[in-house]
Amino acid sequence: MIPQLRKPVVVGIDGAASALDAVRWAAVEAQRRGTGLRVVCCDVFALVYLPDVPTVRLPESFRNAVAEQAAQWLQQARTAAWQQAPRLRYVRTFIRPGTPVPALLDESKRAQLVVVGSRGLGPVSGAFAGSVAVELSAHAECPVAIIRRPVATEPDAPVVVGVDGNADHALETAFECAAQRRAPLEAVHAWHTVGTARAWRNFHDEGRAAVLQREEERILDETLAPWCEKYLDVEVRRIVAQDKPARALLRHAQHAQLVVVGSRGRGAFAGLVLGATSQQLVHHAPCPLIVAG
Repeated sequence: MIPQLRKPVVVGIDGAASALDAVRWAAVEAQRRGTGLRVVCCDVFALVYLPDVPTVRLPESFRNAVAEQAAQWLQQARTAAWQQAPRLRYVRTFIRPGTPVPALLDESKRAQLVVVGSRGLGPVSGAFAGSVAVELSAHAECPVAIIRRPVATEPDAPVVVGVDGNADHALETAFECAAQRRAPLEAVHAWHTVGTARAWRNFHDEGRAAVLQREEERILDETLAPWCEKYLDVEVRRIVAQDKPARALLRHAQHAQLVVVGSRGRGAFAGLVLGATSQQLVHHAPCPLIVAG
């Protein structure tokens, strides 16, 4: 009996330079995970009618020319993937008609990770940054990685993970990524109370900030305990910061090789939209970012 291959890593591309950065990162990640790579180019012009102008039929010659361009992008991506990760199980390329979000959400049903670049060519041909990245991160059925142009990091640079009350998926992803990379894991838990400057001074003077800090440290220890037992070889650095979560994570991301956050917030609308902290990381993280469900 032929063993079933593991779910692939999927990367969405267009003709932007950041798309090839995403392909190279995704290829290494797929090789690291022992699986294959699916490269998907979403071609809205492959449709007979454009979604925004359904009364205008596109000429077949135009659609053929765009399909030829997409095929060239896919070939470039295939070459870049094999050059970056020659021990990949496989690289397969696909042109999917339509816009990126529906196509890549469908791909996420059969993938272990969906990867996109940080910038597209424009509103039609591939806006993988901004709204598309946010929608994928909020609704994909697997983790989503957003890749900016690679920055130089030390070989032992940490994986950083944000820890809050909905951190299980993020912690599972982060510990696995740290173990695969043999990298230390920085678990960042931030607490912040809104108030006036005078209220904060009184809060500190009365010693309540120190009490709250110790309680937050205890919560972080309890949250991490089962994962530390499962991943005994991962060095874990615990960081409890009196700060807003996004600001704390962005600060630690400056020296990280990867940041992992959950997709859901803790507020009244948790689970309905991408959390505010995750949205800020999608737009501003200085290194590769994985948003886990």
